[in-house]
Amino acid sequence: MRITRLSEGVDTAGTLTSVAMKRCFAVLNEFRELMDEAGITSGLLVATSAVRDASNGNEFLAEAQRITGVTTSILSGDQEAAFSYAGATNGLGATDVVPMIVDIGGGSTELAVRLGTTLSSVSMQLGCVRVTERTLGRGVVGEPSRSNTIAMIESELDRAFARVPIFAELVGNVQLIGLAGTVATLAQLQSGLVHYERDAVHHQRLTRQTVQHWRDVLGAEPPEVRLSRPGMVAGREDVLVAGLYILDAIMGRFGVNELLTSEDDILDGIITSLLATRSL
Repeated sequence: MRITRLSEGVDTAGTLTSVAMKRCFAVLNEFRELMDEAGITSGLLVATSAVRDASNGNEFLAEAQRITGVTTSILSGDQEAAFSYAGATNGLGATDVVPMIVDIGGGSTELAVRLGTTLSSVSMQLGCVRVTERTLGRGVVGEPSRSNTIAMIESELDRAFARVPIFAELVGNVQLIGLAGTVATLAQLQSGLVHYERDAVHHQRLTRQTVQHWRDVLGAEPPEVRLSRPGMVAGREDVLVAGLYILDAIMGRFGVNELLTSEDDILDGIITSLLATRSL
């Protein structure tokens, strides 16, 4: 995996920057070489929030398809949530409460829950990069950045609850399953991992107190100090705090004190879908 921060600057300018696209193209070239070594001739490349929101998203996808030689697609927010839900809940044991995924990305955050045969989901304009760029900033957190960040997140959650009324009925009765880099990095920090170990990150239980602890500790430090901490992932040191503000607000809104981590995510959901339809 590589962090390319494709969403950098999209919230402000509404376009993918040439620098961010070059970073991503470089990684796609690297992946194409690995695919060639493995004899892979077909596949699927999906784009999410950054490309959805960018006026030059189709231009980016065209070059991505040329480099990789595979089908490309921009996922809607609901599609992104559905794939994430499928990946994170596949094989999950039975619980007394309803599983709900929270997928915090760079530009957006998806919430999804299945009741019966109906998947209810929402994609919020909240992501660790977007919140960092819009309100929180990259350095030590102070006022009014903190207050503005909380207000921005709460406003998006208000819209999410208005769009999906069933959310209000689930307060206090959901098992939140956290996906993606913010949650994985939090689990690594809490475990003090110097090197990534899947078993130490996957299906761990993290309390809201843990989320708040690391939000406040890291928020009081400059990014270079955060990076020196065991478990911090290079490339996340300046945006992780924003992700933790998002995570804390979601846990508070749904009235839960514990989060289950998952390293099974949108990629697993996409692979499962491809295998089920024999697209590959």
